[in-house]
Amino acid sequence: MVSVTRIVIIGGGPGGYEAALVAAQLGAEVTVVDRDGLGGSAVLTDCVPSKTLIATAEVMTTFDSSYEELGILVADDTPPLEQAARVIGVDLGKVNRRVKRLAIAQSHDITQSVTRAGVTVLRGRGRLGSGGQDVDGSREVLVDAPDGTVQSLRADAVLIATGAHPRELPDAQPDGERILTWTQVYDLEELPRELIVVGSGVTGAEFAGAYQALGSKVTLVSSRDRVLPGEDPDAAEVLEDVFRRRGMNVMGRSRAESVKRIGDRVEVTLADGKVIEGSHCLMAVGSVPNTSEMGLEEAGIKLNDWGQIQVDRVSRTTAPGVYAAGDCTGVFMLASVAAMQGRIAMYHALGDAVQPLNLKTVASNVFTDPEIATVGYTAADVECGKMDAVVVKLPLRGNPRAKMQGIRDGFVKLFCRPGTGIVVGGVVVAPRASELIHPISLAVDANLTVEQVASAFTVYPSVSGSTAEAARQLHIRKRADGES
Repeated sequence: MVSVTRIVIIGGGPGGYEAALVAAQLGAEVTVVDRDGLGGSAVLTDCVPSKTLIATAEVMTTFDSSYEELGILVADDTPPLEQAARVIGVDLGKVNRRVKRLAIAQSHDITQSVTRAGVTVLRGRGRLGSGGQDVDGSREVLVDAPDGTVQSLRADAVLIATGAHPRELPDAQPDGERILTWTQVYDLEELPRELIVVGSGVTGAEFAGAYQALGSKVTLVSSRDRVLPGEDPDAAEVLEDVFRRRGMNVMGRSRAESVKRIGDRVEVTLADGKVIEGSHCLMAVGSVPNTSEMGLEEAGIKLNDWGQIQVDRVSRTTAPGVYAAGDCTGVFMLASVAAMQGRIAMYHALGDAVQPLNLKTVASNVFTDPEIATVGYTAADVECGKMDAVVVKLPLRGNPRAKMQGIRDGFVKLFCRPGTGIVVGGVVVAPRASELIHPISLAVDANLTVEQVASAFTVYPSVSGSTAEAARQLHIRKRADGES
């Protein structure tokens, strides 16, 4: 049997470059074929840029909402508060230049790390050759270089990690100036005066909240009953309430049919015929996997109706020796999941010990203000009977540290099994929920009980103390249920 030594990875995002590092560490000969720069959209146009923009918005929101209560004096030439003027403002051009600078720096750091590990990086577009598997189990990968030449590589195993790009509606074509996708907003030099965000999923909610904090007048158009339809209902309700209190126009059950630019204005026509006007429109209506014209189906790789690659829990496709990871699979569109899929693929391909992907241990976060972090089983799982669990929700307004920081919105929610008390899920809605979810993630991953979580020391005062308190309340409820 021939050993697997030649690995070709198509795509340099988290799924690709993390896989490359693992494969190189395991002694494989690794080549990464990448079009735009290592890090992929996660680093260049999505996670890193958007969260950098959101970091500025977060500082502004925190200051705007709490400086007066905390006793902070602003001694400058801003108008008095009774004139309804903001105390602080933003230079969006400067913010976006910083966003791009950090994204490029992060891509450069990843490239250095990968090349130091001995990985070969080729610039170009990768696709599978038409010959299928050779007698030795290898297959051809073709690389279309920027200069028009085509290079042929042989691979014992191939990983496809080509990501996805923003979905565009036929009657709402982006122009990069007034009608924008989330990859184009970083070219703006001036803050949109009236921004219409179409789509209330994670991307739409994050950008709507960020631009509202930066000073835009925001209208959020949602085709569903509420914002964040895929998130915990209680969490989505808190966020929508916060959005509305801060002045955002949230339009539920309003499907956008078309977007047109008229001079320096945009018009969004809804399904009911209503027309909304603004200065800019951001389209956040999902994404499309980058799987076309790659020879996938010809190689025996099955795609679903959305063009996503079907994979199993160790990242195998339906073609022998071909794996896939990341957004092109649609499994769970997070950079952390893409990276894990890529690593698992290399462990499996190279014969190392491998643990199949377990999505019930994945922690995710919505970077709004407040943030929404989740892990494990959800309220929907409990309601539909998929998981039998006891639930406790503890509002943060009673937490002493939250009071000190002026935090009024948010909660900690824990789910545990009724008999054993094992923690099976959790939700945190709070500033920096992305940091606060980690102890709950550990509990879910390690099958800890509420007693174990409750008995671990927490700092006083701390927002994380609410997690321990929620665990104590679950313990008390579990005992009461057992005695009844």
